[in-house]
Amino acid sequence: MRRVCLTIVPLLAALALSACNKANDVLQPAPATTAPAGAAAPMAASQSVTPANPIAGAPAATGTTPAPTPAQSAAVLSKTRLQIAPIVGASVEAATPLTQRLAARAKESGIAIAGSADQTATHVLKGYFSTISEGKDTTVIYVWDVYDPAGNRLHRINGQQKAPTVNGAEGWAAVPPATMQAIADQTVGQLTSWLAGRVAG
Repeated sequence: MRRVCLTIVPLLAALALSACNKANDVLQPAPATTAPAGAAAPMAASQSVTPANPIAGAPAATGTTPAPTPAQSAAVLSKTRLQIAPIVGASVEAATPLTQRLAARAKESGIAIAGSADQTATHVLKGYFSTISEGKDTTVIYVWDVYDPAGNRLHRINGQQKAPTVNGAEGWAAVPPATMQAIADQTVGQLTSWLAGRVAG
């Protein structure tokens, strides 16, 4: 009888210990799940993301060139002596109102005009022109190259001007003087802006 009791006691102790372990498993809270290293934490429903302001806190731009003053621009233009080379690609009838308007607008801007034989020119303006006729319109395409006296190209101006065809003509015969004068106005405007912009450069 004693031998039976000794056998039962360890068995009961083992059962009791097993029951305690199962009770502890139920009572202990489950361990928190941690995200693996490098993974982003889940965002709560009420959490919002504010986009970063690309301007606030950004470094200030460097290397900007201040705009020249009107006095500086006038000084540069007054020192410019522009020589207008013969126009390439345009007829004499179309080139005449163009060059006349160029000279007039340049003088109004403070730029002196140098003759073809003048050796004191600071800049030489060479123009290349062509036309495209499309239905009732004719488009003048132009390119101006600005050179220094040594023949180095310093700047390029290009664009196009559309005009209604005159008397059903084609090519340069279809381009009215007003179209060429408008091109001259645009050219001098871009030229003076470029010259003035070189003050700070």
